[in-house]
Amino acid sequence: MSRWRPDARERLEQAALELFAEQGFAATTVPQITARAGLTTRTFFRHYADKREVLFAGEHELPELARRMIAEAPPAADPLGLIVGALRTVADTWFEGRRDEVRRRREIVRSDPGLGERELRKRAGICEAISAGFRERGVPAMTAALLAETGVTLLHVSIQQWLDQDGDRPLWHFAEEALAALRAVLEVPDTAVTATGMSAAATLTGESTVRSGRPRERPRA
Repeated sequence: MSRWRPDARERLEQAALELFAEQGFAATTVPQITARAGLTTRTFFRHYADKREVLFAGEHELPELARRMIAEAPPAADPLGLIVGALRTVADTWFEGRRDEVRRRREIVRSDPGLGERELRKRAGICEAISAGFRERGVPAMTAALLAETGVTLLHVSIQQWLDQDGDRPLWHFAEEALAALRAVLEVPDTAVTATGMSAAATLTGESTVRSGRPRERPRA
């Protein structure tokens, strides 16, 4: 049985994804994966620490890539423009041409609570990396956190739409649509936002008064 085939990692990944889909993540063992791939368990552990790593390979590379793209961009670059550029790069280099594989991976992760928690930690790591990149540029911590959360959410929503589509539109098109939808919401004038918020608050206060039968007491100084 060959242990040094140059395509060993790809064969192991393919075998693992097939078995995870066929019999479930928890029921699949490393020996089963290596048997399906025609390789040895030693070869498996040369590439992966355990079977979970097959699904999360490269999870440390993406955050570092995102941080560098943000931190090393030209000083005059617009923060939101940096998010857009990073989204385009990630979509083109990490996802295009892999939709079936990414869809299979999503279903496997959704089937296991432990994998779901790991996925959330992965997203949090990407978010922190982006935030760190903006902080390195001198962006205030709160603004950096908002930009990072926005970028990660845009990517996540875009990926879900891309995977659920019936056609074959590229991921970047969905990212553009998500960004346009976000811009449409955020471009409401501040005065309109304030007035709407005050009106909603007044409505909620009135409903509370009606339910309780008496005005709410103001806190004492």
